[in-house]
Amino acid sequence: MWTEFKNFAFKGNAFDLAVGVIMGGAFGKIVDSVVNDLIMPVVGAATGGADFSNYFLPLNSAVNATNYADAVKQGATLGYGNFITVMINFLILAFILFQMVKVSNRLKKAEPPAPPPPASTTETLLAEIRDVLKAETPKKK
Repeated sequence: MWTEFKNFAFKGNAFDLAVGVIMGGAFGKIVDSVVNDLIMPVVGAATGGADFSNYFLPLNSAVNATNYADAVKQGATLGYGNFITVMINFLILAFILFQMVKVSNRLKKAEPPAPPPPASTTETLLAEIRDVLKAETPKKK
């Protein structure tokens, strides 16, 4: 049973997938930081200091807070500012992954294809027999 588990866990695909998930999580944190710490402050400055995370629409008359975190505590709100931030985050992540796949595909194409394997002796003998039979059979008119 241990051998079967070891074969499964360390098989190329399962192990590669685990590494990919861990790297994806770390990469997601980097993209979050780029969006929240670099891009959104610039967008906020360009829009007159707007903070997208505090853009919300109260869905309840009891909500009178000026920031989103307090508004959520008071009642139902539609936080479209957070949605905008998450969408920008997604678009950046998708664009970066698209570029990485393009580079990966380009590197894969750069490798020359492997030559076809040589014909086996059985295939060679059968081809010779076929050719002899074709040569001996008279053609019908």
